[in-house]
Amino acid sequence: MSAPAPSAPDLTGLRTLPAQVWGAVRLVPLVRDAPVEDLRLGARAYDAAAGLVETGPREAYFSYVPHGFVATWTKDGSPAASYGTRLSADRDLTPTEAMPLRIHRRLARREAKDRLRFLPLHLALEGYLALHFNGPSIAWEEWSQRAIRNGLSPRAEQAYAGAAVDGLAEALRVFEIHPGQCGVLLYTADALAAAFVVPHPDDYRALHATLLQDLYGDLVYHYAMLMPPVPEFRAELGGTRIRSLADLRAAASQQEAQWAEFHDGTMAAGLLREAYAWQSVYRLGRFTLSRFLPAFRPHRENHIGEAITDERGRIAYLKTFRLSESQIRRGHLLDRLAAHDWHLADTAADFGITEAALALRLENAGFGNLLRQDVLDCYRRQRRVGQG
Repeated sequence: MSAPAPSAPDLTGLRTLPAQVWGAVRLVPLVRDAPVEDLRLGARAYDAAAGLVETGPREAYFSYVPHGFVATWTKDGSPAASYGTRLSADRDLTPTEAMPLRIHRRLARREAKDRLRFLPLHLALEGYLALHFNGPSIAWEEWSQRAIRNGLSPRAEQAYAGAAVDGLAEALRVFEIHPGQCGVLLYTADALAAAFVVPHPDDYRALHATLLQDLYGDLVYHYAMLMPPVPEFRAELGGTRIRSLADLRAAASQQEAQWAEFHDGTMAAGLLREAYAWQSVYRLGRFTLSRFLPAFRPHRENHIGEAITDERGRIAYLKTFRLSESQIRRGHLLDRLAAHDWHLADTAADFGITEAALALRLENAGFGNLLRQDVLDCYRRQRRVGQG
C-alpha cells in the first residue's frame, strides 16, 4: 500500500490533563471530548505468551505475544460495540514440562468484513526488524556470502515486559482513570517511554491494564529502576486576583492550559514534533491501520509505532515504542548503507570516517557477520596500525 507523507501523529481531538506521579513513573492522561463511536478496540487473550508469527510464506519470527487487539468498525459511522474483551477466572499456574507456543497467522488478519485482529506493537516492531532486511542491494566484494544470500536474517532485539518496569504495576493500580480518558503518555524519569491511545473511553478502561503486558526498551527499564522519584507539577492558585469561585475556576483552567502547552510542546516534543515515514498496512472502512519509523537521528528521541487514523489523518489508535541508543545506531547505519547502495567507501565518506572505522562500527552494532571475515580482519589490523 502507498506510504503517507512523513508527518507527526495528529492528536487532534485529544486533550492533555495534569499528570499523575508514582515514584519515577509519570502518567499523562489524554481525554476525548467526542469519542470515536464507529471504531472500537478489544483485547483477545491468548493461552500462550510465546508466539511464532508468520509474516510471509517463508518468513516468521519468534516473540512475546501476550494478547491481540480486535478492531471493529461500521461503514455508516454508527456506533460500534467493543469485540473480544473477556473476563477469566484464575487459571492453573502449575508448571508444565513444555513451554506452550501459539502460531499467529500474519500480524493483521481480517476475521469478518467489519473486524480485524492484529498484534499490538508488533506491527511497529516488525517494521523496525524488517528495516533493509534483505541486506546488500549490490554484491560488493566486502560483503559475505551469508549477507548476500540471507540478508540480516536472523535478526533479534531485546525488550522488557511492562511487569518488569519498576513501579509501573503500582502506578496503573492507583492512578485515576478520568471520565472520557482515551489514552495516556507514559514517562519514566520524565523520559517518554510510550504513548497509548484508543478510540473510546470504554476501550481504554478495558485495555488500561494491558500496559503491563506491553514491551519497553532498556532505557525505560533502567530509568524506572535507577532514577529517583520525579517531582509533581503543582499549580499555584493563590493571590489577590481570586475573589470568587468563578475566579478560582478561571485560574484552574488557565493552569491546566499552561500545563498542556508545556507538556505537548516540551515533554512530548520528541514524539509529537518529529516527522516519521509511514506505511499503510490495512484499510478498515474510513480508517487506515499504519506503522511508522523515525529518521534514526543519534542522541535524540526516536520512537517507532503503529496507528489507526481516520480519513483526515487524526489518530484513533496509537501505540509507540521508544528505541534505545543502540537500536537507533543500528537503524541509522542501515539507512546510510542503503542510501549508498551498501558501498562501504561511499558510506564511510558520508560519515566522515575511514572504511576501517565504519567496518568496526558495523561490528560493534552487531552486523560484523555481514562482512567477509578476511575483510573484517584486515580492517582491524588497519585500525590497530592507525592507533599505534
